Amino acid sequence: MRLTPAARRDQLLDVGAALFAAKPYDEVLMEEVAERAGISRALLYRHFSSKRDLFAAVHQRAADQLLVEVGDLGAGPLAEQVAAGLDAHFEHFLANRNLVLAANRVLANDPVVQAVITGEFAVLQRRLLDAAGVDGPLASAAVMAWLGFVRVMCVEWLEHDVFDRVELRDLCVRALLGALAVPSIPHSA
Repeated sequence: MRLTPAARRDQLLDVGAALFAAKPYDEVLMEEVAERAGISRALLYRHFSSKRDLFAAVHQRAADQLLVEVGDLGAGPLAEQVAAGLDAHFEHFLANRNLVLAANRVLANDPVVQAVITGEFAVLQRRLLDAAGVDGPLASAAVMAWLGFVRVMCVEWLEHDVFDRVELRDLCVRALLGALAVPSIPHSA
């Protein structure tokens, strides 16, 4: 079936997302992407010049979707908003374990992939500062450092599975509240 270029790109992103979620990065082959999409490799390469380019586009789309999902976490206490946001991120990370690990391990030094993460962090940083009602260079740096901390902890969790997501979430919430000196809510069970 003949698709418009935009529809074909969306189809390829869907196929790529499914493959990158199901397999480690090194096991995803462009030939399989083309086959599953029902197109030639030449047509695939007209849309994405490399597997890395396809991955970066899949990762960008996933980051954009996740930012929309966690865009409104309510107006409750900061700790509850952060916990809800972390839970949404953890669900996404579990569903896309191989994608997250590839972005943070295999392609950790790739500037295009890292630009996706940096862009997502900038949006999250602004949202967290606004939700906490704080601003300034120290608070801004603390939130950015916290986002990096959460990223490292999530990769450890996904790779090694030696602590559970409730422990991870609670640790991350306490770390942010401590960094911003915001009152905490009682420990959740």
